[in-house]
Amino acid sequence: MPVSKKRKEALSKYDASKLYSLEEASGIVKDISKTKFDATIDIAVRLGVDPRKANQMVRGSVSLPHGTGKDVRVLVLCTPDKEAEATEAGADFVGLDEYVEKIKGGWTDVDVIITTPNVMGKVGALGRILGPRGLMPNPKTGTVTMDVAKAVQDVKAGKIDFKVDKYGIIHATVGKASFDVSKIKENASEVISTLVKLKPSAAKGTYIKSISMSASMSPSVKIETKSATA
Repeated sequence: MPVSKKRKEALSKYDASKLYSLEEASGIVKDISKTKFDATIDIAVRLGVDPRKANQMVRGSVSLPHGTGKDVRVLVLCTPDKEAEATEAGADFVGLDEYVEKIKGGWTDVDVIITTPNVMGKVGALGRILGPRGLMPNPKTGTVTMDVAKAVQDVKAGKIDFKVDKYGIIHATVGKASFDVSKIKENASEVISTLVKLKPSAAKGTYIKSISMSASMSPSVKIETKSATA
């Protein structure tokens, strides 16, 4: 495939074969992001795990110290006694049966769904729709809870969920190109340190195999793993 002018310009600003420190990579990615919109910055961490084995599955959540820079749309599925609590906490959509029916009809215009344990019977039936989109509530990520107010506030403040994919890679958003380099670096560091803490006991050999960072429509920058996990 032909390389675009913008990509050539981006690649000329750093050595694509070199491993950079987390701070250096954050600065490079910010510098080479030339989109007309505020690009999202992501990291990809390749883990030494076999996701096909339940005892090597890595999933969880992390609260980014500087948030994601994104206005997160939150739906809370709950009984009427919890609706006011969810609304006051900042949820964008609150209800139950009407939204269950909307989702069955194909509506999934939200970023996070939070629910209470007592309505999981109804929510569970939406698994085939929500699961592939990464929207299915899960107790392990704090999105199935009776404390819906805290869950909403955490998500709005920058809490993100992650799950290793079938290739053993974790993909996570760590900010926007408009962020200061220090904020991008600190958000990325928080994700990496959380992954280190979640290392499965069954995982053998090198756990953090590689780390790379990129912005929307930009090439990726490789990160030196030892310095990033120190």
